[in-house]
Amino acid sequence: MTSPEELRRSLAAAFQMPSAQTMVSRKSSITNAFVNAVIPIIVPSIGEIEEALTILGMTHNDVRCAYCGDKSTEWDHLRPLVVKRRPTGFISEIANLVPACGKCNQSKGNKPWRDWFMSSAKLSPTGRGIPGIPQRVAQLEKYAQWKPPTHLDFSTIIGTSDWEHYWSLCEAVNEELRQAQEVANAIRVRIIQSLDVSRSRS
Repeated sequence: MTSPEELRRSLAAAFQMPSAQTMVSRKSSITNAFVNAVIPIIVPSIGEIEEALTILGMTHNDVRCAYCGDKSTEWDHLRPLVVKRRPTGFISEIANLVPACGKCNQSKGNKPWRDWFMSSAKLSPTGRGIPGIPQRVAQLEKYAQWKPPTHLDFSTIIGTSDWEHYWSLCEAVNEELRQAQEVANAIRVRIIQSLDVSRSRS
């Protein structure tokens, strides 16, 4: 028979409040939006797709995560597009994309693939104890050498003044969000206070 304490713990574990969202927590999303808005996207040819899958030891009807071997759900940038809230110079092209699962893609984030892969991070292949780590690393190294990735100096292409102006717009958006969050915090306090008052009257 379940004790009242066990029932309480079980019920508490069954319920989870959504995490509190703030506008400030969207800072990286805003930055990523500014980066992705200007990053070129080069669509690969069918031949390039076939060659990429062959190097990775896959076929078109069984595309797996290049990191852990689970079913692929997306293609991940092998080399990150954003580091320290600015573009790295790499672009979206097949030379810089590998099939991945959501767990690996989210865990890797903008870290260098090898550092993350070999780390003990909770969802990294090494951290999860995925078998065949040396073979997977060797295959990814081979893939990374398949085509030299495009690497651009955006500031030189666009001009320093225009490039810095673009990023000042990004900072302005984030500053507006920070100010809006301060107002939202004050509004939330007043709403909670009104709830306390209405409950005390009932």
